[in-house]
Amino acid sequence: MPSISEFFGIVIYVYYNDHAPPHFHAKYAEHEALFRIDTLEVYSGELPVRAYALVLEWASLHRAELLHDWDLARQGLSLKEIEPLQ
Repeated sequence: MPSISEFFGIVIYVYYNDHAPPHFHAKYAEHEALFRIDTLEVYSGELPVRAYALVLEWASLHRAELLHDWDLARQGLSLKEIEPLQ
C-alpha cells in the first residue's frame, strides 16, 4: 500500500488492484476514510473534522494527479508522489 502524500499527520494511499470507484485512502491516527476521486465524498470510514477538512482541501487541489495515480495503480505501475498540503 504505497503512500503518495503525507501532511499534518495524515497519510494518503492508493492501493494496487483496489476496487472501483476510483478512490484514495486517508489515514489519521486510528481513523481511516475512503474518498471518491470524482466527487471527494467519503463513502467508507470517517476522519476527525479537522483532518477531513484538510484532506478535502488537499484533494481538491490534486484531483487530476489522484486520478493519474489511480490509473497507474490499476496498471501495476509505480505511483507518483503528490505534493503535501502546506
